[in-house]
Amino acid sequence: MVRELDLTDVVGPREVGLVEFTAPGPHPSRRDCSCMAYGASFILQLPGSAHSATLEFGQAIVRTLRAIAVLVIAGIVAALTTASSAVALPSGEAVPSGGAVAIGVGGAVATSDAEASRAGLEVLREGGNAVDAAVSAAATLGVTEPYSSGIGGGGFLVYFQASTGRVLTLDGRETAPQAMRAAAFLDPASGQPVPFSEAVTSGLAVGVPATPALWALALHRWGRLSLAQALAPAIRVADRGFPVNATFAQETADNAARFAHFSSTSALFLPGGRPPVVGATLRNPDLAQTYRQIARHGVDWFYRGPLAAEIVQTVRHPPLVAGDHYNARSGLMTSSDVNAYRVIPRDPTHMQYQDLDVYSMGPPSSGGTTVGEALNMLNILSQLSPSAADPVAALQDYLEASRLAFADRDRYVGDPDQVPVPLAQLLSPDFAKTRACLIEAQHAASSPVPPGDPDGDYHGCPAPSGPATRQPGEGPNTTSLVTSDQWGNVVAYTLTIEQTGGSGIVVPGRGFLLNNELTDFTFAPTQGAAPDPNLPAPGKRPRSSMAPTIILRHKKPLLAVGSPGGATIITTVLQILVNRLNLGMNVAEAIAAPRASQRNTVTTEAEPAFLNRYALALQARGQRFTTTPEIGAATGLEFLNPAKVLAAAEPVRRGGGTALVMRPTH
Repeated sequence: MVRELDLTDVVGPREVGLVEFTAPGPHPSRRDCSCMAYGASFILQLPGSAHSATLEFGQAIVRTLRAIAVLVIAGIVAALTTASSAVALPSGEAVPSGGAVAIGVGGAVATSDAEASRAGLEVLREGGNAVDAAVSAAATLGVTEPYSSGIGGGGFLVYFQASTGRVLTLDGRETAPQAMRAAAFLDPASGQPVPFSEAVTSGLAVGVPATPALWALALHRWGRLSLAQALAPAIRVADRGFPVNATFAQETADNAARFAHFSSTSALFLPGGRPPVVGATLRNPDLAQTYRQIARHGVDWFYRGPLAAEIVQTVRHPPLVAGDHYNARSGLMTSSDVNAYRVIPRDPTHMQYQDLDVYSMGPPSSGGTTVGEALNMLNILSQLSPSAADPVAALQDYLEASRLAFADRDRYVGDPDQVPVPLAQLLSPDFAKTRACLIEAQHAASSPVPPGDPDGDYHGCPAPSGPATRQPGEGPNTTSLVTSDQWGNVVAYTLTIEQTGGSGIVVPGRGFLLNNELTDFTFAPTQGAAPDPNLPAPGKRPRSSMAPTIILRHKKPLLAVGSPGGATIITTVLQILVNRLNLGMNVAEAIAAPRASQRNTVTTEAEPAFLNRYALALQARGQRFTTTPEIGAATGLEFLNPAKVLAAAEPVRRGGGTALVMRPTH
């Protein structure tokens, strides 16, 4: 493959960019290799490989500051990939590594980005634990994946504490301002919901940021290192910059029109008025300085210092480019809202699947409840039908269980501090029986299906009597990571700013985007005569779909999984678990497998590879499909024994992720 590389300001030795190529073999995938400049030589290093090759260029190219060198590397890549294109997995099947699979001991990190995974591993090597590594990786993702996460957003962290055998969770969800009311997203003139595309790119969409507070509390309770130590790798990356890859360039281009409305955003992400090109270096000194201030002064500087006032000013008066008349809708946030923010330790959701204990995030996330309810249904169906281990039968059950669980999610799940959530009943096997009995192996239900009635009084197979409603939209972005350490601790952490690029508004001079999480509220009632649990309210946390999940077998970790993807997070995590626990895949294979997502919608979204493999058989059972390019971008850990872990990230989706272990073994 031929790829252009921008050699701007080359003074070696330093990393100047990434070269993308297609790895040969039975499982072809797009992969990156790093390119290091040493004078006139360029060293191509394949991820996860000890092999490299050198290309020589004339000194004239190196002396030309903005020269473009065309690297013809197909032959070199073929030689390198002979030794390292695949990793043998416990099942005996090989999957492409591409940096996405690692096996070893002493701790592991898997994220969607190489810089973030390296940051987490660096912290482990410095004596940090899984929590320290998770915070460091997340902070680095705030630099390299600023459209998915960052200190302007929030998230949920699930932690297995080896010393006690407990699973603990932190709710770092953003909150609505105290001035927000149920009709906040209704147009006063018409009484109709504001168009989603307009609500997203506005101050009105911004919830009080939660991520810095979650980092500080997680480190205080469970970490071994200071916040300053955890932030150090991210500060270095923000200072020196990172190479723009194809995913980042495309996401910037997709958001360029709305970024261009705001002077602070366009200055950072549209240099010269255009999206950065692939291979360019993007630096963020403002974010580096913001991280330094947090490291030096603690998170009080963020929530009660000058930055709090700057966030409020940005939300209430979005920094439009001079002469731009875009209606950026002023937000309602005040300094008191920012000052009052607190992360909430909550009990995890818990249910038993086969001989396993499944723990995830409870409300205001719907991830743990919906995955758990669907697993309860699948438990029941597997006892009734031995054929459930067949892929088509298992996928039929998975799609139908998802359909029903989403109906219950939309009807009952919201912020538990403001609305009654029947959590115990939603996760009750007895309630699951009243839902599973509606699933037909040869006939898909027609969506939207009505919710069930989790009232604790379960007899027979009652027909649902509530209204059938359609779910509101939810942004597709977010990022998820998993970590473990030498002491046996495990973290699954999902964090977000909601839509790709969040609200589109960068806090001037601070280098980070603000979220648009408040658009995760339903704009108008969706449940007919029944109360809608997810309408805006003062101080309320919008419903989420994030589902960081840890599974124990005999009180020891077996799996840790999470994914981005808006409402598809739930189905992605659930399908990975079905692949791993029902269909015999290991976690790397389960992550790489093609996906479909049924969320109580008329048709099921499915990736092309899923349709190629399963569409005909599932259509014969009544399933209807629409095509989507990709679903989710998961990370996972599978513990092969108490010390040895298989770490996995996406091999292809969103450009592929990176899995690293402290001491590799094979």
